[in-house]
Formats: sequence, C-alpha cells, structure tokens
Amino acid sequence: MAPTRKVTWVVAMATVVGLAMVSLVAGISGTATFYTPPYTPSACFGFQQQGTMIAAASDVFWNGGAACGKSYVVTCTGATNQGVPQPCTGRSVTVKIVDHCPSGCQGTIDLSQEAFAVIANPDAGKILIDYRQV
Repeated sequence: MAPTRKVTWVVAMATVVGLAMVSLVAGISGTATFYTPPYTPSACFGFQQQGTMIAAASDVFWNGGAACGKSYVVTCTGATNQGVPQPCTGRSVTVKIVDHCPSGCQGTIDLSQEAFAVIANPDAGKILIDYRQV
C-alpha cells in the first residue's frame, strides 16, 4: 500500500472508531417519567424487592421482557414543558429494569420516583433524557 493511501486508510478507520465510541457514550435520546411506590409486584421479579434505583421499560425497548434485569445509565438533558424550564440536576443515575411500562406510557423509560429525583426536579414530571445500557 502506498504511504498516502495507508495514511488515508488509518485516518478513515480512526474516524469510524471515534464516531462509534461517541455514540456509545452519548446514548439514545428519549423521555423519562416516574412512578411511585409500591414497586411490587413487577413484571420481571414479581414480589421480590429490587431496591429503589429501578425503572419500567416502555415498548421502545421492552422486547417481550428481554429488558428485564438490564441496567441503564440515564441522564437528564432538558425540559419537555414550560413548568420547570431547567429541571436537570447535572447528575446521571443507573437503574435496573424491573417492570414494563404499559401501553400509553408517557415516556421511553418510567423511573422510580427516587431515581428520577437524582437526575431532575420531580415537579417537571417528564424530561428529555439520554440513556445507554451498561
């Protein structure tokens, strides 16, 4: 391979790898809402308590229950309404999927009230998020 072609190929591959890494870190955009106790029974674990850093998956990634037990890092990225113009705390939270958010679910992921409060002001009700599986 000629030196110029080799450099071009290396630069192209580095760009592809870099873009792939950025998309893994940034996550997928969606919305989050929250639900309140009691958190059992759940679709994934019945009456077994799973703590409070939990969530219910919407049909977007429920996949017939395949989401059960998987963990996601969720980060607030902004407001969805006029009520709380800047709801985000600047923090992220890791939650475990324990339930299915039924049809008509208002968010991509329905966080426990405690998990939602880590990343946003609960008065917002619904927020914009990025999430990624860990």
